[in-house]
Amino acid sequence: MTSATRPRTGDRRPTTPTSLHFGYGTNGLADLRLDDALALLADLGYDGVGLTLDHMHLDPLAPDLAARTRRLAHRLAALDLEVTVETGARYVLDPRRKHGPSLLDPDDRARRADLLIRAVQVAADLGAHAVHCFSGTLPPGTDEDTAWDRLTGSLTPVLEAATAAGIPLAVEPEPGHLLATLADFHHLRDLLGDPAHLGLTLDIGHCQCLEPLSPAECVRAAAPWLRHVQIEDMRRGRHEHLPFGDGEIDFPAVLAALAATSYRGLTVVELPRHSHAGPHFAEISLPFLQTAAPATEGSSA
Repeated sequence: MTSATRPRTGDRRPTTPTSLHFGYGTNGLADLRLDDALALLADLGYDGVGLTLDHMHLDPLAPDLAARTRRLAHRLAALDLEVTVETGARYVLDPRRKHGPSLLDPDDRARRADLLIRAVQVAADLGAHAVHCFSGTLPPGTDEDTAWDRLTGSLTPVLEAATAAGIPLAVEPEPGHLLATLADFHHLRDLLGDPAHLGLTLDIGHCQCLEPLSPAECVRAAAPWLRHVQIEDMRRGRHEHLPFGDGEIDFPAVLAALAATSYRGLTVVELPRHSHAGPHFAEISLPFLQTAAPATEGSSA
């Protein structure tokens, strides 16, 4: 389908009458050009996109970032897609180290902070809900106290930029990272003095993987700080992002808990290792979520 024949918003399939806004992550559509990925999501009826800044889509390190971001903003507006900016590209900063350097790196963590500051500016220019980030794993030979000091120091200029731009910074607890759990997020929040623009990315699968609470209970516990949600299926004790129905999560309970909060950001499907069949999983994921989501009050759906 060419850009000239793509349907506009009025031609979309009807969406479920729910207060939740569903998106799909571009890290699960890595084999598509960004414009084709956005058109696909609009055609399928998604409300938005989780945009991972990466070389194959919106490269944050290539020239003319501001001009490219402006063009993307126009395209998102034409397709009526909301956006959250994600920063989980595997090799965008270092072609040899996955997610390197991190905010905990002993020598080079300023490069990660700079990437996040660039992401904040991109998010501001796109009118995004938030900028997502994570801590990184504990470097060899580094004790936890030192790592927490590095994390708070690295995030301080990022939070200053986020505050100036009015964009929430949404930190994701990631299994295996220094900041792995909701309790770790609250530890970071306390260390930083609870800054207003520090929020939380909650990955529903990660809750199933390792949190003591159920995913629905995690949603309720996280509600005051929730700025971004990622969603996929998962099994207890195994960090593997699965298509819906292949894991153990009770999605109606999770989505009901989300709908009951004041959260109105995007709930983004997170299947980065399924890019080989990304269009297929994008197509089947939205009806699953729409069926599992609670209808708005007064709806007959």
